[in-house]
Amino acid sequence: MTDPSPSDNRLNFTCNAVAPDTSARAGTFTTQHNIVQTPVFMPVATFAALRTQTMATPRDIGFPVLLANTYHLLLRPGTEVFDRFGGIHRFMNWDRSILTDSGGFQIFSLSESFSIDEEGARFRSYVDGKEHMLSPESSIAAQRSIGSDIMMVLDQCISSKSEENACRKSIDLTARWAKRSLAARGDSPQALFGIIQGACFPDLRKVSAVQVTSLPFDGYAIGGLAVGESADERKDITELTAEMMPKERPRYLMGVGTPIDLLEAVHRGIDMFDCILPTAMGQQGIAYTASGKIELRRSVYKFSTAALDETCTCTACTRYSRAYLHHLVKTDEYYGAFLIGQHNLRFYHTLMDQMREHILGGTFRSYYNDKREELVRCDDEHPKKPPRIKRRRNTVTLGNYRVVQQKAGFYSIVDTSTGEIMHSVVDPMTEARTLYIEQSDLKNQLQTENSGPFVIWDVGLGAGHNAMATVTEIETLRQTISTKRPVQLISFENDLDALRLVLKNPAVFPHVRHAAPSAIVNNGFWESPDAGIVWRLLCGDFNVTCKEAPPPDIIYYDMFSPNVESQLWSPGIFRKIFDCCRKKNARLITYTISTRIRASLLAAGFSLCYGTGTGPKSETTLAFTSLQEALRHPHPMGKVWLARWRRSSARTDEGLTDEEKESIIQKVLHHPQFAER
Repeated sequence: MTDPSPSDNRLNFTCNAVAPDTSARAGTFTTQHNIVQTPVFMPVATFAALRTQTMATPRDIGFPVLLANTYHLLLRPGTEVFDRFGGIHRFMNWDRSILTDSGGFQIFSLSESFSIDEEGARFRSYVDGKEHMLSPESSIAAQRSIGSDIMMVLDQCISSKSEENACRKSIDLTARWAKRSLAARGDSPQALFGIIQGACFPDLRKVSAVQVTSLPFDGYAIGGLAVGESADERKDITELTAEMMPKERPRYLMGVGTPIDLLEAVHRGIDMFDCILPTAMGQQGIAYTASGKIELRRSVYKFSTAALDETCTCTACTRYSRAYLHHLVKTDEYYGAFLIGQHNLRFYHTLMDQMREHILGGTFRSYYNDKREELVRCDDEHPKKPPRIKRRRNTVTLGNYRVVQQKAGFYSIVDTSTGEIMHSVVDPMTEARTLYIEQSDLKNQLQTENSGPFVIWDVGLGAGHNAMATVTEIETLRQTISTKRPVQLISFENDLDALRLVLKNPAVFPHVRHAAPSAIVNNGFWESPDAGIVWRLLCGDFNVTCKEAPPPDIIYYDMFSPNVESQLWSPGIFRKIFDCCRKKNARLITYTISTRIRASLLAAGFSLCYGTGTGPKSETTLAFTSLQEALRHPHPMGKVWLARWRRSSARTDEGLTDEEKESIIQKVLHHPQFAER
């Protein structure tokens, strides 16, 4: 095979050494941001953030490249954000290289429904259910907006267990898309990699390799592995494909893998890797160490004074015992995921450095022979059989509530007595973050110089999604902001069965895999001293319990609809809420767009703005106690809404007297929000 000319290589890749008796090689390439030495592992920052870590972690450890994902970033925050910021580097404050995957694998693995034709892939967003079209051209356009150093072509990824005929069609389509991606890249200085597919069919891998490597890409990747094949199949296909890839270009094995996977692939000539495992395993309490894989959830570590890994200098290993890490894992403390994830990242980085050192020194083969035994060990210090796990029996119903799976794949709670579903269109935690967390502006609120606590009313605790989205957001923010303004989260609820039901089903409701929800159900109270959060539950009629709570700064108003809870959407309740918080610059956030409810809020004294849409709603409602704050918002309601309200046949509640209706009408008509300015 003729290697592409180095002159048209945007990365200026150089192979510095190939170790004897192996295909392992050490190389160097240069991106627009830095020099990268291979073999290299790229931590996965899917959403422009590293799971459970701050950006200081990969920077301090020394990772030269992070991976972000075009599919996810296209859906949120959207390319217009990157256009405004001038690219992802400034957006996420990362001054080294970034590689973006094209989104092909995510369409295959995450989309509930998708279709693929010559033009591209049509799929429905897991965020809001909207249909999107991702073509080779639009994928490259998105990656150009993102501004990554290395872009990937759009490819068709299918299961490694697919029929040969389907795989043959997929590699041909991938090759045609590769040509279009290359043309779409144009004169951009960003590097672009082609992707070789073919599942576990050697003949198809050879065909795909010829098709893709005939095009002048800056590097080449092996896709379609780690999706169901055996370890031996993966090694064989990796070796076969690597042999057919140009020597003068970097070789990238996508989505792989475990430490032993990396060692085996470097031995077969691969230069670049990415995988979520270091941080994902950290969240599960699993650490990779010089003595093998350690599962810190095991009770054998409860009294262990030993360091996690005597050879490591990370915080987890130098400051804490295995017993403490075991405790953090068992209590689901986020600090445990942070420490173990940080350790795993350092372990991966050290592993890559060691491999490069042995390649350059010509000793990789003996290193490989020794290391391959070490990397497959698991809890060697205590090789007992683990105790049998008692399977948790999921409960589908409790009281008036039942667990239901939605078409998009996520699970919700339905009130069987009324038929109302909590979050029927959008994943509950996604909706909680979009509707309530993002519109609360928590980061700026917590950084405000204010000696008093920041008070959030969570009116309608339900299954706990809004409250837990708040808890996890604040825990994350505390790692990146300096101020420690305390937070009081007050949840109001008169029936805890919905939350009790999700606690019985943590496999499908991951937001309750935290110490807080159980504490709230059992004690009505939870406190996180590290994050400065106190969460209290007030049970009973909100009309009564609201008097027991401190005045709020933010109100999540997420009760069942007026058809079910009419008294909690009445003008009287909104007047009571306004009186509770009128001395504060407070805001109320709710999903409703009802004209009469908006009128009731205005009559109570609130000023209104259009809120962010969620699910099928193109807008929601924000209510401010301060008129000035509402008018500073980008989308205050004005005379267009007022004219529509005047024409409405449902301007006020039907249950009111004529005098009460007239009072509301006059208050809306003379509300200062609609005065001439």
